[in-house]
Amino acid sequence: MNLENFSFNIEYLIVILGGVILYLLYYVFTKDAQYSRNIRSVASVVEDLNRELYYLKKKLDQTQSSIEDNSQRMNDDEIYQEIERSVYDMVHPLSLAIKQLQSNINTIEHDMETKILQLESGVKQISIPASIHGNDDEKIISLFQQGVSIETISKELHLSKPEVEFVLKINKIK
Repeated sequence: MNLENFSFNIEYLIVILGGVILYLLYYVFTKDAQYSRNIRSVASVVEDLNRELYYLKKKLDQTQSSIEDNSQRMNDDEIYQEIERSVYDMVHPLSLAIKQLQSNINTIEHDMETKILQLESGVKQISIPASIHGNDDEKIISLFQQGVSIETISKELHLSKPEVEFVLKINKIK
């Protein structure tokens, strides 16, 4: 394989990997925005439920005071049944709404976990070659540590500057 073609292939691979990483970042940010909108809508529903709970509590207080006013006409069992029925009528819709919210939250959480696992498996599948030229790696590292410039190393070993920089970066020297 020709060194120029190989250099072009490595540069092309780097550009492709950069594009894939940018796409993954874009995907994560768009999904994050979508989940944020979902969370805001859930928060809005919770706020509405709190408001309704407040009005129901107020209505319960009014009903209790009304029952106390009418307690002279009702016996204790009738009062208890009336309170029980009123409380059930007020709490039952709230209970159903909370169960629906919990179901929605579980669905969103499951979707998020699935997407994260998909992203992680996709990123793990991307691999970068450990070395460009096995024999040239040691020469590049040795020359660079001796203080030889990247341009000189690339000319001496007939490699491109990006190839030399890539070897140094892979080996965490530069």
